[in-house]
Amino acid sequence: MAGRRDAFGVGSVPEELLWGMVRPRRARRMREVLESRTRYVTVLLEAVDDGHNQAAVLRSAEAFGVQDVSVVEGQREFAPSREITQGADKWLTIRRYAETGEAIGALRERGYTVWGSRLDRGAVPVEGVDLGRPAAFVFGNEHSGLSEEALELVDGTFVVPMCGFSQSLNISVAAAITLFHVTRRARREAGERYRLSAADREGVVRAWISAMLDRG
Repeated sequence: MAGRRDAFGVGSVPEELLWGMVRPRRARRMREVLESRTRYVTVLLEAVDDGHNQAAVLRSAEAFGVQDVSVVEGQREFAPSREITQGADKWLTIRRYAETGEAIGALRERGYTVWGSRLDRGAVPVEGVDLGRPAAFVFGNEHSGLSEEALELVDGTFVVPMCGFSQSLNISVAAAITLFHVTRRARREAGERYRLSAADREGVVRAWISAMLDRG
């Protein structure tokens, strides 16, 4: 939704009037969801090519209250399956970057510690990731994983522990499990820092209402 055109002039409407543009029942639900929204945890997809995987990660992010998803395209364009997203993407802020270094640099500028999903000896179990600061979780291509550039730039690697014969998980499954664990723990550990700031809340509401009106 980053860069979405404000077709209905929502950006110029005073905040106190915004909610009047939405049906009461929908407004109540939006307020409830907004209470659990966060930018303390975020996701970066690096060269995830499959549209079903792209869509599944967006849907998981939205379901667990993660507002922002960053994207660096790989061999294929970022075109998440609408059948899978079920409209979840309209509630998210999707940030697109041309290169991995640019994306990770932007995350660092926004105060994130950057963790890469990687099965290696030095990887930290997802339950042990330090959430003392805002955390970004990077997931790589379905076949080749994270690029060498990403591995050089991340602050650390993490893994979803497994005890079966399978040694890896589908990227969308790994992302869903990761977000389930880290959002629950960050909500407890970060306290009020986990929630959106007043300015972020207003910006998100404006984007949501604009998206709703834009789509009719």
